[in-house]
Amino acid sequence: MSKKRPYLYEPLKNHSGISKHLTSNRYQATKKINGKTFRKTFSSIREAQRWRNVFDGTKKSLNPKTATLKEVWEVKQKRHFPTLAKSTIEIWHRRYELLKSLEHLHMENITSSVITKWVETNVNFFKSEDYEGNNRGRSKRCNLDNELNLFKTIFNWYKDCEEFEYEARNLVNPIKTKHKKLGFIRAKPIKDKAISLEHALKFFGYLKPLYRDLAMLQFFTASRIGEVAGLQWKRVDFENSKLTIMETCSWDMKTKTYIGLNPHPKNKEPRPVYMTPEIREILQRRFEQKEEGSNFVFHVEGQPLNYGTIQLNYREAQRKGNLPYSGTHILRHGMAKLARKVGGGLDAVIAMTGHKDYRLAAHYSKLDFEFQKEVSEQIMEKVRSKTEPQTQHDNVLNLSDFKRSQSL
Repeated sequence: MSKKRPYLYEPLKNHSGISKHLTSNRYQATKKINGKTFRKTFSSIREAQRWRNVFDGTKKSLNPKTATLKEVWEVKQKRHFPTLAKSTIEIWHRRYELLKSLEHLHMENITSSVITKWVETNVNFFKSEDYEGNNRGRSKRCNLDNELNLFKTIFNWYKDCEEFEYEARNLVNPIKTKHKKLGFIRAKPIKDKAISLEHALKFFGYLKPLYRDLAMLQFFTASRIGEVAGLQWKRVDFENSKLTIMETCSWDMKTKTYIGLNPHPKNKEPRPVYMTPEIREILQRRFEQKEEGSNFVFHVEGQPLNYGTIQLNYREAQRKGNLPYSGTHILRHGMAKLARKVGGGLDAVIAMTGHKDYRLAAHYSKLDFEFQKEVSEQIMEKVRSKTEPQTQHDNVLNLSDFKRSQSL
């Protein structure tokens, strides 16, 4: 009797439908379609995964007519990135990291089911013990919203780009509403991004003079920190009580040091700001510290401020004041929220922050519990004024009296 031949392929634990040959190290992909099993071998696991993702039982599915996600991303970097702020580019690069596992796929083959599998794989990882035990502290992954939004952005640009318009004309964005729900990992920690007026005044009190003036001007003008740190004296008009937000500091986000001055803000448009007496007072103090040869309003011996130093001073003041905030953007958010409360709407927010999008203005000016409390009290006061006092009718038996009578 002949011996049974050993099975030479060993299934891979984390790759469904893919096995590895024990001697040749080649990969065999298996896929069942309409009850029929298909198999194909490849030299790399990536090729085997791609075949399982795109093969639909026909030869046509193996001859894609569209660019890969990687090719689209590379063209987008060349064409579109020069129009973006440096900080935005850095954020997009970080968010693209998880999408790299899809970049070998052609755009026509990135279907809704492929996205579903990608979401489920990443959610399982971020919920795994391997991820939980890597000492990330409080900064744990909460969802995949940013990556899904970036893919949408890439896909929409791909559809609009003239270089890809012919091949992309019939494609539909594979991101569905369900993917954000599937991408939920854990609830976001409760964190207030907008500093209150009371806390802002307390925060200013714990800062050193230079950084106090910087923070106060950032708050009063609802600016990004780079816009205030990059403010030039040529943009300050004492005579007409106006300053213009124009040049912006550019920092290396790894070393947190100054690398240059952008000629315009993030939205590419200058923003005029009315010089209130409080703002004038700050600028007059800074004018007394003006360095010859330097056009920076805020500087150290004529040199522009480094982001790391600003962060250090802000954090120290937040710690000393025992304030529940972090970062430098809390002041822009805080003024946006204050503008909405005082001005009564998003137009007031846009007037202060310079946003062109009502959706962004709404995001920046989210109203807090205290405002909700005020509105609730006003509403209930109205309800109370219209509610007639309740009177007890003689012919209605009290429940406690009814129970007592039943026990007798």
